[in-house]
Amino acid sequence: MKYYIIVLLLLVVSGCKDSSEEAKPLSPIKSVVIEDMYTDSVSVRAIDILNDGSLAFAGSNGKYGLYNFSSQTWNTGILKKDSLTPSFRAVAHTAEDFFMLSVASPALLYKTGNSGMELVYSEDHPKAFYDSMIFWNDKEGIAMGDPTDSCISIIITRDGGKSWSKIACSNLPTAADGEAAFAASNSNIAVYGDSAWIITGGMESNVLFTGDKGKSWELYKTPLVQGKSTTGGYSIDFYNDKLGVIIGGDYTKPNGTTANKALTTDGGKTWNLIANGANPGYRSCIQFIPNTTGKELLAIGFEGVDYSKDQGASWTSLSEEGFFTIRFVNDSTAYAAGPNRISKLKFKR
Repeated sequence: MKYYIIVLLLLVVSGCKDSSEEAKPLSPIKSVVIEDMYTDSVSVRAIDILNDGSLAFAGSNGKYGLYNFSSQTWNTGILKKDSLTPSFRAVAHTAEDFFMLSVASPALLYKTGNSGMELVYSEDHPKAFYDSMIFWNDKEGIAMGDPTDSCISIIITRDGGKSWSKIACSNLPTAADGEAAFAASNSNIAVYGDSAWIITGGMESNVLFTGDKGKSWELYKTPLVQGKSTTGGYSIDFYNDKLGVIIGGDYTKPNGTTANKALTTDGGKTWNLIANGANPGYRSCIQFIPNTTGKELLAIGFEGVDYSKDQGASWTSLSEEGFFTIRFVNDSTAYAAGPNRISKLKFKR
C-alpha cells in the first residue's frame, strides 16, 4: 500500500483540456482498436487520466488502483471501513492528491495520505448517494449527489480536498420530486474556468449552473426525455464556456433514440436536441474529442461506442463493445472502463 501511495503521489498532476488547436483539421475517425489493459471482477465507472498518461481508477468491491506506464504495471488495493466495503463511482485529482467517493450511505470521500487513503468527508444519511466529483484547480473541487433534502446534494472544497462542506438547500435550486442523478460514468459535472454544470435526471432533467465556483446557482431546463426514475441526462461535457453537450436516455430502453442528446452554444441556458430519433440510443458518457475545435464527439455505453464529426448532427458506430465511461489523452487515444475491465482505445483516421 505504501508503495502504491508513493507512486500515485509522484504521478498525480492536474489535468485539463488541451487549449491548443490543430492548425490543420483532422481527418474523421474511421475505426477504433480496443486493447484490454486490466481485467478483474470489478465494475469500473470512474477513471482519471493524469497528464503523463497514467491511469487511476476506483470501482466496486472497494478496489482502486493506478497503472504506471513507465513500468507497465498495475498497483491496486482494496479499501474497507470497519465491516463496510464501499463501492466507488467518482474519482478526481489535484497535483498532489487522488480522491475517490463512494455511493450509498454512509458516503465516504477519501484522499491520498501519508499512510494510505485518508477519510476526509463522510455523510451518514439514508438518502445519501453521490454520483460525480471534479476539481476546478488544485484547491477548489466539487462533488454532487442525489437529494437528501429539497435540493441536489453538492459539497465543495476550498483547501485542496482536506475538508468539504455541503451547500445548504437555501442556496440551491429546489429539486423536483423524483429528480436525482445517475452514478453511471463520473461525468455528471463539467467544469470550465470558474463555471460548473451539473446534469440531473429522473422525473425532471435539468442543468444546474454556477459561474463562481459554487457560490451561486441557476437552473436551466433541458429537452431530454424525463418523467421516470430511469430517464434523463446521464453525462455532460463542455468544450469551452459556451459549447456543451449532454447525453442519456433510458437505460431500461437502450435502443430509444428520441430526446436523449442535446447541444448548447450559450453556456447551458438553452439546449437543442441533436440527432433526434437517430442513433445512438442510451449512452452513459459523452466527451468532446480534444483538439477538434469542438466538432468531434465520442459517446459510450454498454451498447457500444459512437462517434460524431459534426457536433452530434450525425453519428457513426465504431464498436458494439460495451463500456461505462471514457477519458481522452489526446485526439487519437482514450481509456474506457466498464464491467470487469479497463481498455485502451486507439482511434484510426
